[in-house]
Amino acid sequence: MLFDQTPYDCRLEWGRRGAREAAERGDILIIVDVLSFSSAVVSALHHGALIYPYPPDLDGIEYARLVEAEYILGRAEAARKGKPTLSPVSFNEGQGGKKYVLASLNGAYCTWIASGVPALLAGSLLNASAAAAAANKIRKKVNCSITIVPCGEQWSDVKGHDDTLRPSVEDYLGAGAILSCLKGSKSPEALVCENAFNSSRSKISDLIWECGSGRELRERGFGNDVKHCSRLNALQVVPSLLGDHFVPFSEEMLQPGGKFV
Repeated sequence: MLFDQTPYDCRLEWGRRGAREAAERGDILIIVDVLSFSSAVVSALHHGALIYPYPPDLDGIEYARLVEAEYILGRAEAARKGKPTLSPVSFNEGQGGKKYVLASLNGAYCTWIASGVPALLAGSLLNASAAAAAANKIRKKVNCSITIVPCGEQWSDVKGHDDTLRPSVEDYLGAGAILSCLKGSKSPEALVCENAFNSSRSKISDLIWECGSGRELRERGFGNDVKHCSRLNALQVVPSLLGDHFVPFSEEMLQPGGKFV
C-alpha cells in the first residue's frame, strides 16, 4: 500500500475506511465521535448502562430483541418519551444495569466495521486522558500499534461522485487530546492532530460550540449536549468493546485470564 503509517506506534485514520484499514492491520482502535456517539457511550457507561453499537441501516430493533436490550430512539422521539438516546445528557443513574442498542452513522458504524480488532475503545474529550492510559496499558500486553479514528460526519444530499465523509473539527480535537497522552512514536498525521489540540486547548469549548456540528445540534435544541461533550477529562470510564457490547475497561482485563492476555 502506498499510503501507510506502519513505521509508527500511534496513527490516525478517518472514518469508516480508516476503521477498516486499521482493523485489517490488527491495530488497537480508539473510536472518536465527540458529537455524539463516543460521548454518549462514555456517559452511559459512567452511569452503569451497557451499550451495543449497531449500524443504523440494519434492523436494530430486531437486533435489540435478540440481545434483550432496548433500542435507542432518535433524539427528538426519545426526548418526548423521556428515554435515553444519542444525546449524552439523556443518561443518568436510572439506566444503571440496563442494556441499550445505540445506532449511529459514524461512531457505531466504525465500531461495527472494526469489531474484530485486538482491542477497541471509545474515546472522547470527556475521557481523553483515561482512554489514552488504557490504550497504553493494552499496547504493552498485545504488542500492537494504536490507531485513533476520528469518525467525522456524513454529508447529506450527496450528488454524483461526491464523497460522503465530512471531516469534523470536534473529532479532530478529540483525537488530538487522546494522542497528547499516548506513548510511543507518532506518525506525521498523528503529530499534526496532536498539535492542533495543544494549540487549541484553552479554547476547546468555544471552538466546539461554534463549529458546524456544534451549531447544528444547538439549532436543534441540544445545546446542553455540546456543552457536556466539550468537558475535557471530566470522566474516567473507558468503554472497551467486549464481543458485541461496550463494558468499562478495568485492570483485571490485563491480568491472567483477562481479555487482553
